[in-house]
Amino acid sequence: MCIWSNYMFGKNYIQKIYLKKEPDENSYISKLPAVHCLQSRDGMEFEQAVTFFVGENGTGKSTLLEAIAVAYGFNPEGGSRNFSFSTASTHSELCELLTLSRSRHAKDGFFLRAESLYNAASYIDALDDEGGFGAPVISSYGGVSLHEQSHGESFMSLMKNRFGGNGIYLLDEPEAALSPSRQMAMLSLMHELVQKDSQFIIATHSPILLAYPNACIYQFSDDSIEKVAYKDCEHYQLTKSFLENPERMLKYLTEDEN
Repeated sequence: MCIWSNYMFGKNYIQKIYLKKEPDENSYISKLPAVHCLQSRDGMEFEQAVTFFVGENGTGKSTLLEAIAVAYGFNPEGGSRNFSFSTASTHSELCELLTLSRSRHAKDGFFLRAESLYNAASYIDALDDEGGFGAPVISSYGGVSLHEQSHGESFMSLMKNRFGGNGIYLLDEPEAALSPSRQMAMLSLMHELVQKDSQFIIATHSPILLAYPNACIYQFSDDSIEKVAYKDCEHYQLTKSFLENPERMLKYLTEDEN
């Protein structure tokens, strides 16, 4: 079998999502392209072990990912389903409008938000300060406080030590913490977890992560959500054009319009 096979040992934990009712027309989420597209299509299917949301800022990728996470039972600010901390109530009501079609129960899971990893790390430290949990909670995260590591190191520690397989992992722009080489290392860790019967749904701008073989890529735009092949993805094409001729691209981007 190919080393990068996307074989699943069972059906995906989340197989499909769809809107069970229309959003309030006065709500900002009613104006999101992602919501418009869900309204006009028969939901969104998750047929592969790895699914990516990609597209320009403001198209609703992260909002939809957050809504899926909260509808599944994760803390809106990230963490496992056991995390209950809250620093600000900022998640949208989209989670209340979604229906998730599930095939089975995941034994493990985690929702990662790049901007709230600091808050999750603080919550872990606070749990250990309170005590009463037997083994320290941080032991499941590598044994070293995430605050004592760089952003990238803490994320990689999270993947290596906390993500155990047989789970569903929802990640919002994980590349924000990672160098290109660490993004490649993440691909390897993802594959190990896929082989352990895991499912990933990831919102990203990284052409490196998007290269995961056999992944489903949903490209969000102002008027559509479409499945695209990796090399047809806008992020891949733009990055490829820039790297092949940076001088020409920079000249175009910086030349005086006058």
